[in-house]
Amino acid sequence: MQLQAGHKMEKRSNHRYIAAISSAIYMGTGQLFNRQWVKGFLLVLFNTFVLFEALPVLLAGIRGLITLGETPMEDHSLFLIVNGIISILLLIVVIGIYIFNIRDAYKNGERIDEGKSPRGIMVSLKNLMVNSYAYLVLSPGALAICAVIFLPLVYTVILGFTNYDLYHSPPGKLIDWVGFRNFTKLMRGGMWASTFWKIFGWTVVWSLLGTLTQYLLGGFTAILLNNPKLKFKKILRTLLIIPWAVPGFVSVLIWRGMLNTNFGVINKILTGWFNVSQVPWLHNPLWAKVAVLMVNLWLGFPYAMIVVTGILQSIDKNLYEAATVDGASSWQRFKFITMPLVLFSMAPLMIMTFAYNFNNFTLIFLLNGGGPARVDYAGGGGATDILISWVYKLTFNRLKYNYAAAISLIIFIIVAGFAIYNFRRTRSYQEEEMLQ
Repeated sequence: MQLQAGHKMEKRSNHRYIAAISSAIYMGTGQLFNRQWVKGFLLVLFNTFVLFEALPVLLAGIRGLITLGETPMEDHSLFLIVNGIISILLLIVVIGIYIFNIRDAYKNGERIDEGKSPRGIMVSLKNLMVNSYAYLVLSPGALAICAVIFLPLVYTVILGFTNYDLYHSPPGKLIDWVGFRNFTKLMRGGMWASTFWKIFGWTVVWSLLGTLTQYLLGGFTAILLNNPKLKFKKILRTLLIIPWAVPGFVSVLIWRGMLNTNFGVINKILTGWFNVSQVPWLHNPLWAKVAVLMVNLWLGFPYAMIVVTGILQSIDKNLYEAATVDGASSWQRFKFITMPLVLFSMAPLMIMTFAYNFNNFTLIFLLNGGGPARVDYAGGGGATDILISWVYKLTFNRLKYNYAAAISLIIFIIVAGFAIYNFRRTRSYQEEEMLQ
């Protein structure tokens, strides 16, 4: 009797493994072995009528992504790329369902080995709602992100490793994989490399100066407006916020007319009031850079002013009173109380502003189209072009989609890396105590 009970227990303890192996061989059979009839039947139907039909299509899509086509005018490389990306995503979903099928069969087989009854489909759905409710609510947004953001992002990254340009454009020509050749040519390839590094250098300078000047002027005006002795604060604050209230593209177009060399108001004032010769704001490389920085300052300082004003008004007045009692001067109160607290709260915002200025295509494009043109720049680059505006020219003017995609990937790596690194280093991100 004891020997028979031992054999029965050993046979019973193997139920989980038999169920898991059965589901690994054919989805749903492990659930049927566990007497989970509804779930097993649904998984068997999925395996029979969906997986068997879809798997060859998915594998063909992945093969097309690898080959990028074999016959011109019949295969379209761009469509094959899109189909390949979607096939990979769907294959990941299928693999997830397959793993869930095996795990579910094993877990319920384990319950049977322990003398418990397997969970029915209603119990499983109830547990899913209780334990994974947040994921279920977020899943529609996640799917939308995949469709709107992730898919185009991966598509752009892939184009950066191909030779897709005017001379390799489907369906007449097929696209080929070229590895890192685009990146190598942009960074080490003669005129292209020279243009890339010059535009990249100006992009960094533009982003740093644009961010610093906005916050310096915005912070200065905020401190002045925060002075209790200043009168007409509301009127002054309203006037100073007007540049931010006007739509940016409207302001840029107005500034473009004002900075016209022959007919602009700026040159009229300079020549009429100060007897200064006409300044070629949009035609000279140096003055064009000054112009874009000046317009960027006009558009951005009101935002910085509002941010700093909010920070200043949130500072506890008792700190200033205690410092005054201790004999601190106005400069010492500003240096040891105002400045640290403002910088502490402003650091993440400055990082975001830097990232925004790094990709501030609207201002550069609308003011002077990245000009003036430079004959020593490849790809139609101009003196005030930043990387993103150069990408636009490479895409729509020169049809160098491969270089444009490669530069876009470089921009993403730089901006994302800079933002993540600096966010993690800011004390406000780390939620440290301000005074330690």
